[in-house]
Amino acid sequence: MLDYPLLMALAAVIRTGSFERAARQLHVTPSAVSQRVKLLEERLGTILVVRGQPCTGTAAGQRLCQHVEQVALLESELRGTLPGLSPADGPVTLRIAVNADSLATWFVAAMEETPGCLFDLVLDDQDHSAEWLRKGEVLAAVTASATPVPGCNSHPLGALRYRATASPEYLRRHFADGVTAENLATAPCLTFNRKDQLQAQWLRLVLSDHGSAPVPTPPTHWLPSTHAFVDGALAGLGWGMNPDPLVADHLAAGRLVELVPDRPLDVPLYWQQSRIAGTALAELSRAVLNAGRRALQPIGGVAGSPPA
Repeated sequence: MLDYPLLMALAAVIRTGSFERAARQLHVTPSAVSQRVKLLEERLGTILVVRGQPCTGTAAGQRLCQHVEQVALLESELRGTLPGLSPADGPVTLRIAVNADSLATWFVAAMEETPGCLFDLVLDDQDHSAEWLRKGEVLAAVTASATPVPGCNSHPLGALRYRATASPEYLRRHFADGVTAENLATAPCLTFNRKDQLQAQWLRLVLSDHGSAPVPTPPTHWLPSTHAFVDGALAGLGWGMNPDPLVADHLAAGRLVELVPDRPLDVPLYWQQSRIAGTALAELSRAVLNAGRRALQPIGGVAGSPPA
């Protein structure tokens, strides 16, 4: 049988990144936390925590941490029907994978509608967030993948609309003779990180309007922040794919312009959740689906949808 006080110490270390913070969370001494983790490692015959700054979990440690969180979710569900159970030590923590642009535009509204929970959000590109579910490291994910991860349910949310935007001065400087494949190959763009393919998708979309020109690889600024992307476009650093909700006012005021008017890129998003915690996640799932459908475009048959 698993020893849950030991598992709770392990989970606290992995999630907080240190034995000291875990001790404060559990209201014990750091020495007590260290002893519990060491005892668990000895019983299981494997290393569970990589000691460092911060401390991280090994594959086995991460799996046990996820197990503890799933048990806490299931116990919170039981308390709703079995009031005789002892009260929980604190709010349940939900570990969710979400892309940065959803977090900056609509996902917080779903969090607001789910009181009584704590959130541990993992940020990753929408094309890669499902991998966290596949590895069992999160309970649910906002993802661009419609195909359910094994053991999960998938629900369409809507499409997040992006617009290729830049400052008027940038447009005059780099595209005085129009937006052409040649200019697009030399004009600096903005890229969130190495996983970000939105600029390349939009380039394929626009260039396909004019035949099958090769997709250029323009020089780029790396800006791993949704709001810095907007600020970078406003400052004239480059053009980038910005979420429509964040740039609508700038476009209306003329502070930003579209490289190609009315040629957006719509990225379909889906909510995938683990079936093992389906009932416990029901309230959050309802909130996520409602918030997404209020803020996002309908999926299917929308101009600007990325190619399959």
